[in-house]
Amino acid sequence: MADRTGPQAAAGRAPRADRPEAIRNIALVGHSGAGKTTLVEALLASTGTVQRRGRVEDGSSVSDHDEVEVRQQRSVNLSLAPVAHGDVKINFLDTPGYADFVGDLRAGLRAADAALFVVSAVDGVDGLTRMLWEECATVGMPRAVVITKIDQQRGDFDEVLLACQDAFGDGVLPCYFPVSGADGGADGPRGLIGLLSQRCFDYSSGERTECDPGPEFLDRIEEQRGALIEGIIQESEDETLMDRYLSGEDIDVKVLIDDMEKAVARGTFYPVLATSVPHGDHPGPVIGMAELLEVVTQAFPSPLEHGCPSVTGIDGKSAGDVTCDPAGPLVAEVVKTTSDPYVGRISLVRVFSGTLRPDAVVHVSGHGMADRGHEDHDVDERVGALTSPLGKTQRPIGTCVAGDVCAVAKLTHAETGDTISDPARPLLMAPWTMPDPLLPVAIRATSKADEDKLSQALARLVAEDPTLRLENNAETRQLVLWCMGEAHVDVLLDRLRSRYGVDVETVGLRVPLRETFGGPARGLGRHVKQSGGHGQYGICHIDVEPLPSGAGFEFVDKIVGGVVPRQFIPSVEKGLKMQMERGVLAGYPLVDIRVRLFDGKAHSVDSSDMAFQTAGQLALKDAATKAQVLLLEPVDEVSVLVADEYVGSVMSDLSSRRGRVLGSEAIAGGRTLVRAEVPQLEIIRYAIDLRSMSQGTGTFNRVFLRYEPLPSHLATKLMEAEGD
Repeated sequence: MADRTGPQAAAGRAPRADRPEAIRNIALVGHSGAGKTTLVEALLASTGTVQRRGRVEDGSSVSDHDEVEVRQQRSVNLSLAPVAHGDVKINFLDTPGYADFVGDLRAGLRAADAALFVVSAVDGVDGLTRMLWEECATVGMPRAVVITKIDQQRGDFDEVLLACQDAFGDGVLPCYFPVSGADGGADGPRGLIGLLSQRCFDYSSGERTECDPGPEFLDRIEEQRGALIEGIIQESEDETLMDRYLSGEDIDVKVLIDDMEKAVARGTFYPVLATSVPHGDHPGPVIGMAELLEVVTQAFPSPLEHGCPSVTGIDGKSAGDVTCDPAGPLVAEVVKTTSDPYVGRISLVRVFSGTLRPDAVVHVSGHGMADRGHEDHDVDERVGALTSPLGKTQRPIGTCVAGDVCAVAKLTHAETGDTISDPARPLLMAPWTMPDPLLPVAIRATSKADEDKLSQALARLVAEDPTLRLENNAETRQLVLWCMGEAHVDVLLDRLRSRYGVDVETVGLRVPLRETFGGPARGLGRHVKQSGGHGQYGICHIDVEPLPSGAGFEFVDKIVGGVVPRQFIPSVEKGLKMQMERGVLAGYPLVDIRVRLFDGKAHSVDSSDMAFQTAGQLALKDAATKAQVLLLEPVDEVSVLVADEYVGSVMSDLSSRRGRVLGSEAIAGGRTLVRAEVPQLEIIRYAIDLRSMSQGTGTFNRVFLRYEPLPSHLATKLMEAEGD
């Protein structure tokens, strides 16, 4: 059983559960500013988990305890807030609402068995929230909606409820609706009316009291209660229930709640609740916490009902179905990794099967993330202490059973997304989908001391964040962070400074260009040094001509009569290749040329491999002075998925970036896929620009296509900029 709330909970003892059916894992999802963290604070206070409700504005909230979050006054990390309500332990997973931190959001959904969509009564439903709803629908995630900020002057519960029903479809029905003060609302809401119970829950005194609803609400109760009951019955497995209801039978509330719970667990019914948490200029009672906790514990699925992700052996072969059984084989997943310079690595773990115990030896597997800097790894490690985190506080626990979430210390090799299993039977869970980071930012350390510390600090950040990709570009000699957006960049640079003491600065990103010949040319390479002693002697004549894009390098030996000895012909080719790597115009690799070696001269004593290598290099540089050398830029094939209303703006923008729009395709859900070919130089910041154009709802991916000549005016401008 879960520990009941009380003074000891407030004093710091963690709620515990020893069976999956007494656990609820709920991810709070919604756009930034909807009130997720404020809602968590109110739930913590109402269950006695904390003595005093914290505030985001003054940095005292439990969830937003990271230094970056306190400074920016917004959530950037996934955080766990466990509470106990009756005999049930509820793990609230507070997720970031900003698109840049979608990695932590998806980690929260992975650890959860249901999603609670937090929608502001002031701001309503935005495009990002719609996308998240569709994403949850795709994976069959049970969902509910809580409308917050009903106390604010511009808050309109009824209007936002209609917006939710329009955005999320059928099955979105309120279980409660707010009631205002006697003056019609000037004093804000005073309580809620429950549609199933037909009771009014009045909070105006500061305490929750139950009473009969006023006669002015009876018509609304009858109308909305009927719609709610019909919505529940439509999802019921009891086919006789609708006939009984339509015949006038009064269906027992317990039957309705049981059917609602089953429908919520299947992801076909979505209850709507209302809450109010006073803050700042909005004083008043806290409303709706008891009702929310009641719905969460009674109508939300337990881990037993939600199921587990697919599992294989580390060889990729199926390991069969995994069930949420505390006595089963150990299968857990690292959903979040945090590196602390003093404490070390702390892993937030969701246990799907078995029981995790302190000091046990476990197998840690990570596969399939090598492209983002997470090399495949399989290692046995000893688990450190198990804790139940609450903000900065790590409260020790004895075990963590299937269905529960805990923090694990001292797993030095564990990274976000890794699977923890029994060493005797190593397993691997199917990874959750992560978006590609598409905003490149070049950085460099500001001092030699920072440079020495930078590598280790970045390795720790990469281990924490699967949406971050680290690239050490050998061509441009730049260290590049591939991020989700500007806010993601700001957080990463802030953590480098504050957590690891590494100062870095951003620099202009260099796109790896290429060079090629614009026409045929002839070149002479003469390397003669005979000033005494063993000299150097090598002379070669070459013809150079361009080849089609992607053809590479072709070397043709046209030497006759032995004017260049056979042993030195490969030396000329080697010298040509060395010079091609260095370039002949702006230092970029030279590509797509055919070189014919047709004449030359050697010395019986002074000629050597090195002399003809140098002669080959000089010949290519000489040919470059006699022909137009073009700069080639990489071109990507870009696919943009955007809501229909933004298609025109997106196409126009792509054209303005020297892009060629190839076509568009209608996608279900009122969206369109636009395909185009766009130069990489024009889409360095496209992740930011597309988000601005599409109100945060557009996504894109890019695949390298080919190299094309860079327009001469842009080539001149680029070389001038690099010369400065």
